[in-house]
Amino acid sequence: MYVEYDRDTCIGMFQCVAEWDAFERDEDAGKAVLADSEEESADLFVREIPEDAEFDAKFAARACPVEAITVYDDDGEQLVP
Repeated sequence: MYVEYDRDTCIGMFQCVAEWDAFERDEDAGKAVLADSEEESADLFVREIPEDAEFDAKFAARACPVEAITVYDDDGEQLVP
């Protein structure tokens, strides 16, 4: 399972930060940061989700008011949002 985070879409509500500790606040930019991720393209970051964090990652995606976070299974099928 992996997560994609579109930093350009993020509006800095930081609800994801409260739900999953992989997200951190970047107060200077007014956007969240997905720790330990790789930049796939401009402002699109990808990270594997550890098995013990799957629930938190899904909840972070659901909590995002602008759907900047998407969770996929290992086959690339979108699970959330």
